[in-house]
Amino acid sequence: MDRWIAPGRVNIIGEHTDYNDGFVLPIALSLGVVCAAERVDDGQVRLTSAQRPDEVVAVRVDELVAQRDRVPGWARYPLGVVHEFVRAGHPIAGVRLDVDGAVPIGAGLSSSAALCCAVTVALRDLFAPGLTDRVLVEIAHAAENNFAGVPTGVLDQSASILCTAGHALFLDVRAFTAPDGPEPGAAEQIPFDLAAADLALVVADTGHPHDLADGGYAERRAQCEAAATALGARALRDVTEADLARLTDPLLRRRATHVVTENARVLAVVDQLRSGADPRVVGALLTDSHRSLRTAFEVSAPALDLAVDAAIDAGAHGARMVGGGFGGSVLALVDRVGADRVAARIEQRFAATGFAAPRIFTVEPAAGARRLEAVRVCARPEPTLGEFTPDQ
Repeated sequence: MDRWIAPGRVNIIGEHTDYNDGFVLPIALSLGVVCAAERVDDGQVRLTSAQRPDEVVAVRVDELVAQRDRVPGWARYPLGVVHEFVRAGHPIAGVRLDVDGAVPIGAGLSSSAALCCAVTVALRDLFAPGLTDRVLVEIAHAAENNFAGVPTGVLDQSASILCTAGHALFLDVRAFTAPDGPEPGAAEQIPFDLAAADLALVVADTGHPHDLADGGYAERRAQCEAAATALGARALRDVTEADLARLTDPLLRRRATHVVTENARVLAVVDQLRSGADPRVVGALLTDSHRSLRTAFEVSAPALDLAVDAAIDAGAHGARMVGGGFGGSVLALVDRVGADRVAARIEQRFAATGFAAPRIFTVEPAAGARRLEAVRVCARPEPTLGEFTPDQ
């Protein structure tokens, strides 16, 4: 069978802004999900996972919706992609899908979007080769929202499909999702050469998994929509800091404050990187983002705060939680020569506090989803596909 890979992502900055029509700045990871796929003509989707070798999921294409609640949770993501292809008018007489993942689960690194996007690009090449990247993002996004039942924005899927090596993806979500197609400038590749600046991005997976399906993420999204409605705005993208004083509900004001200021931070980071400034200068904005996520949006957790504080104390230029929150990972911008020191400090603080040891690694901006020309792909550090936890 031919093979395709789609990466996980880490968001440099722009958290909880995508579903508010705002701005995001992710990079793709070298860790991804590989999908081996082939056409068959038996009317079935046959799905296996390298991480669950004893579990085979087989569902008739015309019974995907009826069988949705009877399949394992992880299987709803790839089956949802098949359903979206069929619903969009791309007939699938049958397909075999074998998936194998390397993105840590529940770490805020978008394991579920990597799974959906790997299947999406495979089905595109097998059944609908003319589909645009924008349509691929829509299909993968709809699979998570409508079939898996998680109301994410388009950040994860856009990063997995659109990112390029050596760059961060500046995405204007409203412009990218415009009804008549992406508007000019909706997606821009921003040079982000860490090696040239002697920098590194350290990711610390705290080991405290989050589950966006447990209600916290959906609650924050509903609060943002309520705040926009209270201000008579289409979305919080259209709200200014001066408008925030008109929100009489203090909870909605806090939620809106994060989104409005986070959009401003994304634009500031992009301006700095576009100008050729030393990337170290954006570190303070990353730390400001974490403070806002902790105090205004209230989606941080003790392990995340501990990792951020430890990284800053060890000399990181900036650090923040990434993903939807309530657990997951922290990202730190560090001098390359200081990466080990930052990792050691985080590990020491976790041990002293009684937390389980975090998994720490460095990341570089990698390429987006693609067909694999060779059998060998990135090494899998540990079995991680299993029960996918949707990541924002």
